[in-house]
Amino acid sequence: MIDPKLQALRVLRSHGTVTATALALHLTPSTVSQQLKQLAHETGVRLLEPNGRRVRLTPAAELLLEHADVLYAQWERAKVDLAALADGQIGTLRFCGISSAISAFVAPAAKKLREANPGVRMHLAAVEVNDAFRMLESGDADIAVITPTDTTPPPADQRFDQQLLMDDIEDLLVPVDHRLAGRESVELAEAADEEWISMAACVDQHQLFLSSAAAAGFSPDFTHHADYWTSMSGLVCTGFGVGLYSRLVPIPAEHAVVRVPIHGHPIPIRRLFTVVRRGSAEQPAIARGLAAIREEVALRERRTAAERSRAAA
Repeated sequence: MIDPKLQALRVLRSHGTVTATALALHLTPSTVSQQLKQLAHETGVRLLEPNGRRVRLTPAAELLLEHADVLYAQWERAKVDLAALADGQIGTLRFCGISSAISAFVAPAAKKLREANPGVRMHLAAVEVNDAFRMLESGDADIAVITPTDTTPPPADQRFDQQLLMDDIEDLLVPVDHRLAGRESVELAEAADEEWISMAACVDQHQLFLSSAAAAGFSPDFTHHADYWTSMSGLVCTGFGVGLYSRLVPIPAEHAVVRVPIHGHPIPIRRLFTVVRRGSAEQPAIARGLAAIREEVALRERRTAAERSRAAA
């Protein structure tokens, strides 16, 4: 088993403070401090230095963690062999990710897995993107579904294996009596002068909208703010602005709104990825979880294509 003192240093690299590291590892701050002191004593090098209210890793600590990341990846591969022996028929499989993905296809996939493997417990959590990476690193999640932001780890990060899952196209959402409601499609710039509803609390969505608006040549007038998709559609249907709306997210039947597809440049698209700890993807339970998610996405895409064919007929 990998030394827990190394794990404390790895998590500290992401969290920046002993208190946050202790919270992530479900330990007390004094326990984490003691582990880090012991590790510094055992290695004979200084591992941390003050950086305002946080701490910063020394070059020696960064070098140590380069080796630790290799050890952890090998440890994950060792667990693949151990899990293969038991065939993954018991245990716990933990999913996390952005809320729209959790409700659209992660939860249905987990339901089918639970029915096929009753000995495996399923845990699901809808979280913001950066929290998903922290949960993976601390072991509180096995599979995450995220859309990258400016602050998420890059695909080359050796701690994680990130694989493209799907592209989620977004539409312009307007009230049924809006001037653009009857259009087959619009360019995003045609709505430049509208009052917009932001979802600043949803970091990935807000960044996508700001970058899309900039590419379309305008700065949006945010007059109202929503904390979730349904609250956005509620504001739109009552005439308090327009917004960008994910095709993954259903619209409440009582909301009198219209999705208007966007053409031209840019077309707002969220790229969704599955993320696991590097080296863990072949563990039987995790492999089945990843496969179930992809199967659910494929099933959803087939249903959508069939609905479009019927509508065009």
